[in-house]
Amino acid sequence: MALFTPLRRWQPAFRPFGRQPAGKRMLALTERVVKGPLFGCRMCGNCLLQETAFICHMACPKGLRNGPCGGVNNGWCYVDPTRRCAWDLIYERSRRMHREHKLLEVLPPVDWDRAGTETWGEVVRTARKAGLRNIFLPSGRKGKTLGSALEEHVFRPVRQPGWWKGDSEYHPPAVAEPQSALERELRSGRFVITAEVTPPLTAATARLKEKILLVKPYVTAVNFTDGSSAVPRMSSAACSAVASSLGTDPVMQISARDNNRNSLQSQAIGANAIGVHNILCLSGDSPRIGPRPRSNMNIVDIDSVQMLWILRRMRDEGIYLDGREIKNRPQLFLGAAAAPFALDAALQALRIMKKVNAGAQFLQTNLVFDPDSLDPWLEQLDKLGLLDKVFILAGISPIKTLKLARYLDDNIPGVTIPAPVMKRLADAGDRFAEESVAITVENLLKLKAKKGITGVHIMPLGWEDALPYIIQQAAD
Repeated sequence: MALFTPLRRWQPAFRPFGRQPAGKRMLALTERVVKGPLFGCRMCGNCLLQETAFICHMACPKGLRNGPCGGVNNGWCYVDPTRRCAWDLIYERSRRMHREHKLLEVLPPVDWDRAGTETWGEVVRTARKAGLRNIFLPSGRKGKTLGSALEEHVFRPVRQPGWWKGDSEYHPPAVAEPQSALERELRSGRFVITAEVTPPLTAATARLKEKILLVKPYVTAVNFTDGSSAVPRMSSAACSAVASSLGTDPVMQISARDNNRNSLQSQAIGANAIGVHNILCLSGDSPRIGPRPRSNMNIVDIDSVQMLWILRRMRDEGIYLDGREIKNRPQLFLGAAAAPFALDAALQALRIMKKVNAGAQFLQTNLVFDPDSLDPWLEQLDKLGLLDKVFILAGISPIKTLKLARYLDDNIPGVTIPAPVMKRLADAGDRFAEESVAITVENLLKLKAKKGITGVHIMPLGWEDALPYIIQQAAD
């Protein structure tokens, strides 16, 4: 089995921001010449090849360092359909090499001071600092292999700098009390219903308030997207502030696409000030599917797993990413997205385990139109012991038009509308709205009876008026 998979680079290799000494420039050139053809290396200066089965994850257009996004489409990238998903290849090779456990370690974001510089020299410098005697001599006496000694003293310190300290362990919340009304309701064991309200395209809030007040009596919390489909709208933070002022528990989405590590931490600190305690961490849709002129598509600063890791440490350890102490810690209930159908169920479960280990306490799934199709995914989560560690809100939606149903089925990765459901909608004619609501109610009741599903998240897709009817019919 070949250990080299030089994927086509999404962008050219990085160059250092400042002029380097001659020796480092020569070493970086050598590394680029060797690792470029072998691995498609982009010279990020923060090499993780050992953890990614020797396939460079930086070939991913988003530069995701902890696994794929939800846009994997049968193993192909939705940003650039002509290329294989780097993380799909990494997962497959890791499974063949029996290295799946390597995929659970929460890997750090790029330290951009090191982008474009060499990594080999860093390995040598770290080995010298640890002391060659401490690496080679104790390995035999303590029953360690040379490989494990090198991993402990050299490779892990290079891979996991002191400001990050990522691992593959589960970190339960350090706070005992529920941080929000949503968390309190989920902990109670009752089946929870949340809803999504589409942020307005204007600065006016009258219609937004109407929609919030419409769904408020029927749901525990209201979710607001953060530039969904890379289309500018009123910010999730602003919508959440409006919802909080109306006595509704908001779920504020934060998309990595439009935020970096600094703005993420600032938003988390400011969230409680506007009445927000639920934060849903997302990588975000690529600008590729948004309107022109498009924003930077090169790479995101942090991915959703890294967002969870940073926010969990802010809440539980009271520290910023740079180590500064937070005197009054933010009270946060952290969530993540789940795409049960984007990958093989076993590999997708590993992805979820990594998010839960990093700090995810609840999950919102992609749209589900066939509840029974969740069973393989839920079985894998159960095998990994995750059903007792995370609350799962399955995504459902009433479809307003047949055109929208076909668009979702044909164009949204990870969303499939079964042929029998599509036929029911197509045959409904003038009863389309009634049939669509009936299908949604059926799915809600099936999900309510399914082990591991603790609630549903209704995404009306602009049809908020249908939500009260759905919940009322499901309750009858």
